[in-house]
Amino acid sequence: MTRKGAHWLICGGVLSMLAALMHIGVIIGGPEWYRFFGAGEAMARADERGEVYPAIATTGIALVLMIWGAYAFSGAGLIRRLPLLRTALVMITAIYLIRGLMVIPIWVAKPHLVTEFDVWSSAIVFVYGAVHLVGLWRAWNALSNNAGRHKV
Repeated sequence: MTRKGAHWLICGGVLSMLAALMHIGVIIGGPEWYRFFGAGEAMARADERGEVYPAIATTGIALVLMIWGAYAFSGAGLIRRLPLLRTALVMITAIYLIRGLMVIPIWVAKPHLVTEFDVWSSAIVFVYGAVHLVGLWRAWNALSNNAGRHKV
């Protein structure tokens, strides 16, 4: 059963899953993909040397993004209710929004450190957060632990 705001949460879940798939693609794509997607030269070189750390770290990020996608789908009512649903969705939304906005104080304080990639990636992540925020706001009451329960 889907609920009010479901399409926003479904969209947020799809965005998180796409980001997870992109991270898996980076692992498969190797050093050039680490560079292109902004993971940094150290990660790209470590992957070139055959070190396992880049793949482990990137897999960890992909798994977190998959979990976030599952929480959005749960909030939309597509899958069973996951534990601490509202709390998790608030945290996920906040992380996306904060990550999206982090570039601003860096840009103000040390503009020479901000790359075009930083600006674009921050904008994209901020959109992820905004989509989650609208879905969370619209579905808030339905996400209550007591939603759908009848008083006896």
